Formats: sequence, C-alpha cells, structure tokens
Amino acid sequence: MHDARALIDMGAEAVRRLARRGYALDLSVLEDLQSRRNQSIREADELRAESKRVAKEVQETAKQGGDISKLKDRAREIKDQVREIEAEQDRVQEELRDLLLSIPNLPDDRSPDGDSEDFAVEVRRVGTPPAFSFEPKDHVDLGEATGILDFARATKLSGPRFAVSRGAGAALERALATLFLDIHTRRHGYVEHSVPFLVTRKTMTGTGQLPKFEEDLFKTGVADRELFLIPTAEVPLTNLYADEIIPSAELPLALTAQTPCFRSEAGSYGRDTRGLIRQHQFTKVEMVRICDPDDADAELQKMIGHAEACLKELGLAYRVMTLAAGDTGFSAQLTYDLEVWLPSQNTYREISSVSNFGTFQARRANIRTRGADGKPKLVATLNGSGLPIGRTLAAVLEQGQQQDGSIVLPESLVPYLGFRRISADGTPEA
Repeated sequence: MHDARALIDMGAEAVRRLARRGYALDLSVLEDLQSRRNQSIREADELRAESKRVAKEVQETAKQGGDISKLKDRAREIKDQVREIEAEQDRVQEELRDLLLSIPNLPDDRSPDGDSEDFAVEVRRVGTPPAFSFEPKDHVDLGEATGILDFARATKLSGPRFAVSRGAGAALERALATLFLDIHTRRHGYVEHSVPFLVTRKTMTGTGQLPKFEEDLFKTGVADRELFLIPTAEVPLTNLYADEIIPSAELPLALTAQTPCFRSEAGSYGRDTRGLIRQHQFTKVEMVRICDPDDADAELQKMIGHAEACLKELGLAYRVMTLAAGDTGFSAQLTYDLEVWLPSQNTYREISSVSNFGTFQARRANIRTRGADGKPKLVATLNGSGLPIGRTLAAVLEQGQQQDGSIVLPESLVPYLGFRRISADGTPEA
C-alpha cells in the first residue's frame, strides 16, 4: 500500500514506474480524493471549534439570563453539519483507501522491462543438467510407474489438480521438508514457526493478497465468520507483527514455516496443470525476513543464497533470473526467480521466488520499528520459497531417473530417508 501524498509528490516518476508493470496511475483521481479528504477534515475541525465556542457562549449567556434559543438552534445545526461532513469524510476515505489498495508496488529500476518470463534476465547458472542416453520421462510418468504418486485417486477425492503420494513418495516429501527446515534453522538462523492455515481478511490484506486476488483464494467460514486458506506461509508469518513496533535491536527477524498452500490457480492451463507443478494444494517451506529498509538489499541477497543452498544440497541444476517489472508480483519491488532444470521439458522451470517488498506490506499491515531518532518508521519485508516440496520432488525424480525406471536420490536425503534409491516398482533400496 502506498502513501497517497508520496505518490502525488513523485508525480510523473510514479506514473512512469507503475507503467513499467502495466498499471496506469491517474494522478488527477488520486489528487482529487486526497484534496476532498483534506477539505472534509478541515471543515469538520472548523465546525467542531465553532461548536465549542457556541457551547461556551450558551453557558455565559445563560448565566447572564439571556435568550439562548438561537444559540441552541445553531448548536444543533453545527452538530448536523459535522455528522454530514464526517459521513462524507468516511466515504472519501474509503474510496481513497480502495484506490491505494489497488495500486501495485513501484518496481525497482533494476528489474528489466517486459511483462512476462520471456523478458527475465539470467544472473547465473549453477550445476550441469544431467545428460541421458534415453528419452527422459516426466515426473508424472515416473511417479505413476513406480507407484509413489497417484493422481487418479487424488482426482477421485478432490477433483483435478491434486496429488496423493505414498510409500517412498510420501517419505521423500517428508524428508525434503525436514532437510529444508534444518538448513534454514541450523545454518541460516531462521526461527521455525507453526502457524494457522486459516486467516482473516485483514491478514490477507496486510500482505497484499486482498482485495486484488480474492478470486484466486479458497475461502471458508462458519456462520458470520469469514476465513481464507493461506496461499503461502508468507501471509501468517509476516502478519505476526501486524500493528506492532519491533525493537530495532531485534532486527532483522528471520522466520520460516512448513505449511500447506492453497491456490485456485485461475487461468492456468496446459502443461502446468499436469502433475505437481501447479496444484490447488501443495506443501512449501517459506522464508520471511523483516528488517530496516536500509538493509533490505543485503537481506534480499542473503535470502537468494538461502534458497540456493537447498538446491545445491540436492545437487540439482538451476539458474537465477531477475524478473521483468511487468512480471513481478503485485506487492514486490524486485524479484529473483530460481529455476530448476526439468529434463522432460528440456528447460528450466521456476521453483522459488525471492522478493523484496520494501515498506509496501509493512504500511498495509502497520509493522514498524524505531529509527535512530526514536520515532516509529516502517520496516521492510522480504520473503522467498525455500522450497516448495512438490516442484522439488518433481525435479529430484526427473534429474535422478535411470534407464531401468529406478530413481537415484540425492545423498543428502539418505539420513532422512534411510534409502538412496527407489526401484522401478517403488521399493526403497539402500
């Protein structure tokens, strides 16, 4: 969320930056709403001041035995006028808030121009994609052939875009999540959290999912209580500190959690709807950092390294990309994607996004710290996937597949699994 005055003061610069992400900011509308809001505040304050003067005059006139009927009539008129102006002020304030909530974050000028993944800029590649002497299968065929993934029964239970893992597949999911949490908590200093999977509208608004993306969210409720299923642990982790002032000595905060994530994925189609790449429910280990805005760039680079550490630990080939301005998420200023190699598609596919939100989410959720002068100021928030379990499992299966249909797993998972290979019939093997 933006400060209206800041956008107006930026003027053409705000228009330019938002245009890079495909948003046309109409400054005249914003200026009009801000002016009407300020005018109604001034008028209400002036009438309240007059009301106090009239009340005092009523008391003095009454003491002197004078006629106070006209003064009382004026007091009633002022009261009615204040009520009308306050109602107008509330209407304008709500309209202004709705507009500000709909305006995306200003993209960082370091993000390239463009509106899709085609315009992303490669930063680096790590690892060598495996070469096969046979036609590699995709993770769906591998999972179903070995019996560790069952999409048909998942569809029977819940409809399309769900999966059931079993046996070595379920063990592999659990091992991946535990490995990632161990990496983040033991090596990188994150504090693990167990958080609610259902949150309020206010919580969803704080991190920017609402109001813009309501159609992409799963919603539930009992009686008049409305709750949303989280699309990522970013939502509850960041909002833990909503409406709080964090002591500066405690910054940066580093939080992590493993949660299910629920997304309607409206508009998704084609290859992404097959298998584990884009599902309605999936598990993910999330990283969130909260810091002083001056430290946000350095914290972003740390987080990228933390996500990369998970891929390196698994020996997976990947690359790092800077997203184009028009392809950057609504709340983000600057986003880097980590893309893992999927042999079946002969390309890299996104497995983690790491973003700096600046003070955008903090303003919406009212998360602050204190500056050197002791005055409250907004923090910066960052988040990144570290990593999604389903997509990582897909990459592990595809990059580790063998010609005989078996799958060799990363050595780093053996302590968590107790086996190194999944045979062609799904049997775990040492």
